[in-house]
Amino acid sequence: MRNSENKIAIIVTSEKGMSIALIIQRELGLNAQIFDLSKISDFNNYSAIIFIGAMGICVRSIVPYIKDKYTDPAVINIDSTGKYVISVLSGHIGGANALTKDIAAILGAEPVITTQSDNANMWALDILGDKFNWVTSVKGGSFNECIATYVNGGRIALLLNVKSNATAWMERTKGSNVEVFYNFADIPCKRFNLIIAVTPYLYVSEIPMITYVPKVLYLGVGCRKNCNPIGIFDYIIETLKRNEINPLAIASVSTIDIKKDEPLVKELGIKFNSVNVFSADDLKDISVPNPSEKAFEVTGIYGVAESAAIKSAYGGRLLVEKQKGSISGGENNFTFAVAINSAVERRGYIEIVGAGPGDPELVSVRGKRMLEEADLILYAGSLVPKELTYYAKPGAVVRSSASMDLQEQFTLMKEFYDKGLFIVRLHTGDPCIYGAIQEQMAFFDKYNMSYHITPGISSFLAAAAELQSQFTIPEKVQTIILTRGGGRTLMPKKEKLSLLARSQSTMCIFLSAGIVDEVQKDLLEHYAPTTPVAVCYHLTWKDQKIFRGELQNLASIVKDNNLTLTTMIVVGDAIDNRKGLSRLYAHEFKHLFR
Repeated sequence: MRNSENKIAIIVTSEKGMSIALIIQRELGLNAQIFDLSKISDFNNYSAIIFIGAMGICVRSIVPYIKDKYTDPAVINIDSTGKYVISVLSGHIGGANALTKDIAAILGAEPVITTQSDNANMWALDILGDKFNWVTSVKGGSFNECIATYVNGGRIALLLNVKSNATAWMERTKGSNVEVFYNFADIPCKRFNLIIAVTPYLYVSEIPMITYVPKVLYLGVGCRKNCNPIGIFDYIIETLKRNEINPLAIASVSTIDIKKDEPLVKELGIKFNSVNVFSADDLKDISVPNPSEKAFEVTGIYGVAESAAIKSAYGGRLLVEKQKGSISGGENNFTFAVAINSAVERRGYIEIVGAGPGDPELVSVRGKRMLEEADLILYAGSLVPKELTYYAKPGAVVRSSASMDLQEQFTLMKEFYDKGLFIVRLHTGDPCIYGAIQEQMAFFDKYNMSYHITPGISSFLAAAAELQSQFTIPEKVQTIILTRGGGRTLMPKKEKLSLLARSQSTMCIFLSAGIVDEVQKDLLEHYAPTTPVAVCYHLTWKDQKIFRGELQNLASIVKDNNLTLTTMIVVGDAIDNRKGLSRLYAHEFKHLFR
């Protein structure tokens, strides 16, 4: 929805529809206002019009005001019984289809959407660019003709020579008539009716082509003092085009701080909408392929344009190395370079994924998707149920790290990484809590390898769920301590259990069943002997076991049941507590945090 700051008009044509209007207004908030039919003259002052009444009245009322799909507001019709919510006008660009689904959910009604691409679970090509902040261009036919080719089942080549969450989504959701390519030269154009490309590059295609241009390139600039900017923008644009780079893909201009007030930098900042300014310290450690002693004398670094472009691109590769330009007899000597965001290049990649506490259904949606896409899954042996690796795609390599030392794990991951493949390192629970990922990330950093962390549900959260307990009690316990006893890895003296126990918080103790006597002794220094405890083995696994008792019997519970690995100890009055009342839902406490 586009117009009037998302103001929504709810038009009620009969008393019967008022109760529906009030429900919708309450859910949509202050931007939704209720009117009678007389307000239809303000049609274009709203981003969406919701009619409650007969479809005929709705259609006849809006006809005089309809202009085109790029400016018309979303129009939705709801029958007076609230049974059907119908997208009438501006389904994609105006957002009527999405709003129809939202309102149908509010009312428990049936959404009626007639847009073919939506009903066939196809991409909405006309709003895809806006959805992902891509610039859209079309060559070889009109946009509507290209959309019709796609929607009607034409043979589509999908070119993705950058990667992102958006392109991964396109790969997952493509139809059977779409074939994916990562290089333009690999596309046999005669086999296809249309190319859909997500690319920062310029290509000449012999068949119609929709191009979505992501802003993933960074322009670094240097210049002489008081450089005259006249003609330089056009010069840079022509250079980019000669290098088959789409100027629309430039995300920002960047330079060193001593050049930030130069007329050229200011003009390019206006043209490209953004300027990044770095200090010499920011840029001094960046290695550039074309170092300049003159630049070093003036700025303290060996190349402003190249280093600023690389810095803005998060260490990305230079697509255009330093170009020297001079116009008007040397009055405007300047340099520029272009780098691509390191995160979008199609190369090896590692995702460290939190597996959750054990149940394969408790891995995050993103984590499951990563497992489904991985070329290598390296999982943490007996700590992670093997069932989680069943999400792997056909042909993926699945290995346990249980028998590998750190160097062996890294060697295997780097082997796949260097082939440009996707690796998932699967850790139990949340990998940032006793996940031993720090030393792995040190390797990745040393070899400049791209990686990311997908968090997981920690076992302490699973413990709360399985114990049906809220680990905080209003006005009594407001702190949860995650810790462990001293074992092979020594605990810092300031974090000894006996010291942490002073707070009498809810304490979740990892990795400590093997030293339970010491744990019990330390806790009893400050917790009462009758304090509730729960010993949780293999939380959410098929063989889960939970033993409740009192702190004075903790060691006996653990030993009598032969509990060792993957056991969590929970101690505190929050276990099974049902006393204490939060003020969150008190009548006088209004809406803000509900």
